[in-house]
Amino acid sequence: MRYRQLGNSGLTVSELGFGAWTIGSDWWGHIPDDEARGMLDRAFDLGVTFYDTADQYGEGRSERLIGEVFEGRRDRVVIASKFGYDFYAGHTRDGHSELPQNFDPVFVRFALEQSLRRLRTDYLDLWQIHNARMSTVQDEALWRMLEDVVREGKVRHVGVALGPAIGWLDEGIASMTERRIASLQIIYNMLEQDPGRELFPVAAERGVGLLVRVPHSSGLLEGHFTEDTVFPENDHRRHRPRGWLVNGLKKLQQLRFLLEGRDATIGQVALKYIYAQPTVSSVLPNLYDSAQIEEFAAASDVPDLTATEIARADGLYDANFGLEREVENALPPAS
Repeated sequence: MRYRQLGNSGLTVSELGFGAWTIGSDWWGHIPDDEARGMLDRAFDLGVTFYDTADQYGEGRSERLIGEVFEGRRDRVVIASKFGYDFYAGHTRDGHSELPQNFDPVFVRFALEQSLRRLRTDYLDLWQIHNARMSTVQDEALWRMLEDVVREGKVRHVGVALGPAIGWLDEGIASMTERRIASLQIIYNMLEQDPGRELFPVAAERGVGLLVRVPHSSGLLEGHFTEDTVFPENDHRRHRPRGWLVNGLKKLQQLRFLLEGRDATIGQVALKYIYAQPTVSSVLPNLYDSAQIEEFAAASDVPDLTATEIARADGLYDANFGLEREVENALPPAS
């Protein structure tokens, strides 16, 4: 495992992070508590020190599991969580729609205390605004409150997570240029490079560490799907247009040149592509079992991609892999 600095924060994180959405919700299949705890333990044994969660993942379940596993080794891990969705008020989801957001400072302080209790800690290394809108970036009362909790030592660093869908370029730039943040979490991968490309130079200039989620394009770049793949009823990918799967597989086939001369999986190469970006501090794949954690952790030992290989992959993306442009993506669930 290799380690990187989180921007200018002074925090050191493993380049592979543990995205803990999958152990909180059932949207990627149900993972029992014992299995989830085993996954967290296995990741730690493999050198993963960065764990990224959110209070709304399973309405606190993800935080609770992380708290149980790392209570006795808190000083050996970096824990990030997110806030902003109000599941405490009894709101229910309509399918995979977003919950109502609430950034009132009183509620946010309440949410922080609940997260700390579930995580069994008295501080968060990184606390991120969950799927920030421009109104949130410009909310002076919220940012004053965030400065207060940092001074109090309950939060060491503040970050912003963009989403739920790909995009939010203006919000990302404003967060980095108008606010003092340690990190910006974005969606970025070989099949979905925008607006990440425009955010990289701003992050470098402002000393902001980028955290990348969905590095495998919701599983397409893991290499396990076929045109006959059928997703479970509660899996959000079941609700995407068929073009997302069919065209995605055609794109994946064109990227297999990256495996030539490498003893690696396409899932590992997808991580190496993102690791080539110096402003990326950690990558947060969706994790379903310990075997997958082992595969992704081993990516650190795979030879780096060459500049020529990266340029060829980027050229394919620029040309949409020679495919007709069409609507391929449905709105993903709020993570």
